[in-house]
Amino acid sequence: MSRFTDALVVTPLADGSTWVMVRAFGYDVGSEGSGNHIEVPIGFQTDFATIPRPFWVILPKWGRYGNASVIHDWLYWAQPRARLEADAIFFEAMGVLGVSAPVKYVLYGAVRLFGGLAWVRNRADRAAGFDRVLGDVHLKASTPSQRPGMLRRLANHAWRRFGSRRSA
Repeated sequence: MSRFTDALVVTPLADGSTWVMVRAFGYDVGSEGSGNHIEVPIGFQTDFATIPRPFWVILPKWGRYGNASVIHDWLYWAQPRARLEADAIFFEAMGVLGVSAPVKYVLYGAVRLFGGLAWVRNRADRAAGFDRVLGDVHLKASTPSQRPGMLRRLANHAWRRFGSRRSA
């Protein structure tokens, strides 16, 4: 059976929605010791489950699915596997955590429907030189996240693409 190999240890940033790994965190896909291992490095920034605020009453950003959300965030950031496989690992990891079937299917359905935006944004952020893995994990309570807002980032990316087509 799949398993998480470490305890999840994080600390919050000053923005109140971003957390940083202070200890490496791993997950064995498929079965323990399968050799199919995911390792989330120290310094990685996560927001846990990216659930819009109006839905937090039903599904908070952190729940029984929290550890699976961190693995999924890492897979979406680093993109070492295809998006479909990353989503399948998220679904599997929620099962390992004992997430109820309704919650598991709702979260999986949401990442399948809307995750493409995050996938593209992460690729654009990496191309622009942004790194969600902090090199210095000696944080202060006032350390903010360095990641720009999603709408601004997507608008800048679209503007650059549109601008390059117009000048051609």
